Amino acid sequence: MNEQTTQVIQQIITFWEANNKNITTFFNKHADEVYAKQVAPGRNSGIYLMAHLVAVSDGLFPIFGLGERLYPELEVFAGESETNITYPANLTELKAKWEALNAKLAAEFAKQTPEWWLDRHLNVSEADFALEPHRNKLNVLLSRASHENYHRGQLVFLNEQSASI
Repeated sequence: MNEQTTQVIQQIITFWEANNKNITTFFNKHADEVYAKQVAPGRNSGIYLMAHLVAVSDGLFPIFGLGERLYPELEVFAGESETNITYPANLTELKAKWEALNAKLAAEFAKQTPEWWLDRHLNVSEADFALEPHRNKLNVLLSRASHENYHRGQLVFLNEQSASI
């Protein structure tokens, strides 16, 4: 691989890390009760969104072939809406899991080569990857970073609500 490929890969990892830092900062900004509120009427709460973000990021381990999920009990938050979940999410525990998860993922990512990043992820077959080589690990990380940004945008509404208290 050339130096430019390595640079682009590092830029995407840096984008993912910056999103994680911004989300961490946001969840440390207010008292925990602020995050129990819905981001908008009929929408998910901040606590649910943190659990969702942990669950989705935790799913990177098996997709990338880096092992099993660290927090399989939170997997339900990856695909179910808040109204369908009975798991009692605790924000303090979720923040600790978020930090541990991101530290472990960052350490794993730092070990990888450009070839590894451009190889298929495990949710795509070898045959499909041969036809669509863009379905690689780097594309998944970029997609996850964008997904985090989407939810960070939803969380802005909690900021507005807490400012009016």
